[in-house]
Parts: sequence; structure tokens; C-alpha cells
Amino acid sequence: MRDEILKALEQVIDPELQRPVTELDMVRDVDISDGIVSLTIVLTIAGCPLRQSFEQQVEQALSGIPGVRGVALSFGVMTPEERQALTTKLRGGAERDSVVKLSRDTRVIAVASGKGGVGKSSLSANLAVALSRLGRRVGILDADIYGHSIPHILGIHQKPVAVDQMIVPPVRDGLKLMSIGFFLDGNEPVMWRGPMLHRALEQFLTDVHWGELDVLVVDMPPGTGDVSISLGQLLPRAEVVVVTTPQKLAQDVASRAAAMAQKTNMRLLGVIENMSGDVFGSGGGEELAADLGVPLLGTVPLDAVLRAQGDAGVPVVASDPDAESARAIAAIAEAVDSMREAGGIIKSLPLVG
Repeated sequence: MRDEILKALEQVIDPELQRPVTELDMVRDVDISDGIVSLTIVLTIAGCPLRQSFEQQVEQALSGIPGVRGVALSFGVMTPEERQALTTKLRGGAERDSVVKLSRDTRVIAVASGKGGVGKSSLSANLAVALSRLGRRVGILDADIYGHSIPHILGIHQKPVAVDQMIVPPVRDGLKLMSIGFFLDGNEPVMWRGPMLHRALEQFLTDVHWGELDVLVVDMPPGTGDVSISLGQLLPRAEVVVVTTPQKLAQDVASRAAAMAQKTNMRLLGVIENMSGDVFGSGGGEELAADLGVPLLGTVPLDAVLRAQGDAGVPVVASDPDAESARAIAAIAEAVDSMREAGGIIKSLPLVG
């Protein structure tokens, strides 16, 4: 029966690392007595907030085994040596280095804008959710260091977990997220200059365990400053989506973001017109796309539901998929997904003084 129990426990997946607990060597002290299965799962840190998920998964996995009447599950904590071994396993045996490593099939979709206030972060979050709903394994990097808002829009407030020298991003509904907002107290401002910003982004791309992703959505900061330049260096094969509102001024500024992307060798994928409607007019996105020689990926209407759901921490694509804005974003996700281009990113990072 012990072998049957261990086989069943392969169904128990660590919610953050997305791997079976048996594969991660997290199962200890399996014992069967009078139909009661006792076992221990060792967690990466004390006070792990995901214990309930383990309890539910273990009970479900073992409930179908004949003769099992109940489960007595306890938790322990990995030793430093066990955490180091886990880190090595997750890195495929490689030591920590300063190289950006993403799966060869991972696409990087950078969502950019020329200026703030065009709804770029809301679109980034909802686009990531929409791609996930298409069956893609999705991560989202909140690279808008000064205006980090993705955790709030997605309703993810769980802190990342540090395992040895590796950072495990929080996961919700299969979506992995990393943001500078996780490391700040409350609404504390980020008062950093270029080198510190570069190092933060470097760490998010080298020390974070993204795992096997189909798509990494990057919420870029507005404009063409330090962070945008660093991301162009770190992810030179990223595909860029430019967000604009319909007004002529927004188009002109957005075109600068597109020019920066092309100068850093990133591929310009297309344009999204956001907040389209009576207040701001319409057609600006189409004009910008024509000027840039790229397709208009879609037009998202000015929608109070999109704003309200973002404030509530529940993306509209997931909470109200029939809303006009949700349908528009879902269509954009399908368009982006259909433009898939094979290729991976393994690039040595420049040294920063």
C-alpha cells in the first residue's frame, strides 16, 4: 500500500513551484496504521500560507485508495541544505549566474506606452489573464517600478517566497506574478536611480523561478527612460505591444515608445487603442498602427466595468467575460496568440558599475 500511496501523492502539486511534491522530495514519514495514512510534507518556509491547498490535495489524492479511511497530515520545514538542494533541482543542476534564462518556447510580450494614464497596466493584467484562459502558461512581470499596480489589479497580495538564493513568485489561478510592490511597505515610493533599477530587473529575470512558461507579459513603464532601456538590453527579442488612447497627442507620444523598442531590437507586434468612445474619440490607434506599419490588434472601449473590477482586484476578463471590454481584450489575446513566433532568450547580462 505504501507504493500505491506514494504513486497517488504524485497528483499533489506545489501551488507555487507547480511540480509534484514527490518530485520535489517534500514527502516524509509515510506510515499506514488501521487504514489511517500519516505523512509529513516539508515546506520551503515556516508559516507557508498555502497549507490548505496541500491538505485538500492530499485528501483528494488518497481518498480513492481501497483501505484508506483517513489522513493525518502534518507539516515540517526544510533545512537550509534541503532548500539548497531544491534550488539546484529547480535550476536543472546549474549554479546561480547572471544570465537571463527562459524556456526556448517562451514568448516575451512587452506592453508599452509613451505616457501614463492610458490604461496600460489594466490591459497588461487582463491580457495575461486572457492568454491564460486560452490555455497558455503565463507569467507577468510588473516592470513599472514607479507605478507598480499589477498586484492590486490581479488581487494578488501574497508575498514571494525565498528558497535559498531563488525567488518563487506567487501564483493565482495558474498565473505567476513578480512586482517590486511585493517588497515595499504600503504605498512607499520607489526612489531609485538607473543602476538600482537595472539590478532590480536583472534579479527579477535571473533569480525568479518562472518555470516553464509559454508567455511572459511585461508591464513596461511609460516613456523611454532607464527601465525601458534596461529591458531592451535584458530582453532584446521581446515583442512589443504599444497602447495608446485615441487622441492625437497620445499617438505622438506612443510613437516614441515604438521607436525605442525598435532601436533596442525588440519586435513591434502591433497597437492597441484603449478608452475608445465618445469621451476620447476613436480612430487614433488605427492611425498610429498605419504610421508604424503594424496591425491594429484591437480597440478596447471606455468601460466602467473594466475600471471597477481592476479596483476590486478581480480582472474583468475573468470576472465578467461578457463585458464589452472583456470581449475586446479576449479578441486581442487571440490575435497576439496567433502571431506566435518561435525562439528563446538566453543572453548574458551587461555588468553594471
